[in-house]
Amino acid sequence: MKAIIIDGEPGIDNLRLVERPMPTPRRQEVIVRIRATALNYRDLEIIRGSYHTRFPLPLIPVSDGVGEVVAIGEGVSRVTVGDRVCSTFWQRWVGGSFDMAEPSHQRGGPLDGLLAEYAVLDEQAVVPAPAHLTDLEAATLPCAGVTAWHSLVTQGHLKAGDTILVLGTGGVSIFALQFAVNAGARVIVTSSSDEKIERARALGAAAGVNYRKHPQWADAVIELTCGRGVDHVLEVGGPDSFAQSLRAVRRGGQISVIGYLGGTEGTINPLDIFRRQVTVRGIPVGSRASFEAMVRAIDGGRIRPVIDRCYPWTDIGEALRHLAGGRHFGKIVLQH
Repeated sequence: MKAIIIDGEPGIDNLRLVERPMPTPRRQEVIVRIRATALNYRDLEIIRGSYHTRFPLPLIPVSDGVGEVVAIGEGVSRVTVGDRVCSTFWQRWVGGSFDMAEPSHQRGGPLDGLLAEYAVLDEQAVVPAPAHLTDLEAATLPCAGVTAWHSLVTQGHLKAGDTILVLGTGGVSIFALQFAVNAGARVIVTSSSDEKIERARALGAAAGVNYRKHPQWADAVIELTCGRGVDHVLEVGGPDSFAQSLRAVRRGGQISVIGYLGGTEGTINPLDIFRRQVTVRGIPVGSRASFEAMVRAIDGGRIRPVIDRCYPWTDIGEALRHLAGGRHFGKIVLQH
């Protein structure tokens, strides 16, 4: 089979198409013919060598994908040949607290990812794909979708009438917008682009703030909430935006820390968290149980992931450069 690996040293230019032996399933394993994959910022960092952890090379990157089960090993009972399944990011976090997640069993590093024609997966690490989604749409779910769901629903206990602030219009933020609107919540989105804000409003956002025009965007959010602040912030910017997220959230509200697109350097005063009695939690994607609950909601609400652009999977370098440019709205996907 063909696979793309990071070879020698990290770097987009060090990705190489190679031939690998066709995998065979062991007990409780399944072989999946990969039909589509989706990119996350983590994949970009691992490939560039800027991720906080360096993994042994060579490595097949990219954690998220969907495909058809083409072979099963002894004892497999959760799926059958012909089923269409998504991979899970945490291969052994079925449910419960984060204590159950094992760092050594993450797809795309340190375990080989899905940027290949076939992948071998544990039967406990796959979830049936929603039937109404295309392969490209279903491929977007394992990280961005589950992260948004785990933030808002599993941990955040989202309810109708809540006000949610999402930063930017990347994959996690757009999924959070869709899930919140589906649940009857009010969504405010930030962006550097009025055109993207209008696209977010078309998906159901109640309001948007252009942070280029309003550098102190928290003031605009407070005004939009009549001085109260939002119930929940999905914080993807990192230390650079966290201080404003604290100003934008209501007293006793929640901030889910998801990413650091704005950088890793900054100063956070913990007293500000104390004074406002804000709950701040890190979101490490989510468990298979969160994934399965999200799929039920996607099925029930007929939600369709937003795809920015699709590339052939062998054009991974071009796709990664588009992701690095930060101009996308929704997810960047690869057709296998």
